[in-house]
Amino acid sequence: MNAREIIKKPLLTEKTYTGIQNKVYAFIVAKQANKIEIAKAVEEIFKVEVDSVKTVVMKGHKKEQNTKSGRTVGRTSDYKKAIVTLKSSSKPIPFFESLS
Repeated sequence: MNAREIIKKPLLTEKTYTGIQNKVYAFIVAKQANKIEIAKAVEEIFKVEVDSVKTVVMKGHKKEQNTKSGRTVGRTSDYKKAIVTLKSSSKPIPFFESLS
């Protein structure tokens, strides 16, 4: 897998915005990627130095909808989230700095 396949997109929530000042960033990543692959992908794409990576698999939540033909029940997809902390000597990621 190449770096662009591992890092799918940034995760932008109220909680992740608070970590930007401390060089802590969140990404949605490929489910089969491990911490080492994620760290290498972030370093390759953004040209930064990664200190640590924490991962968690987020379970999809239940969705229900009432329609004319009855009630439909389903689930959203599961996804893997990576919390990446950069070294203090590393430069910040410009994309996230423009948001804060």
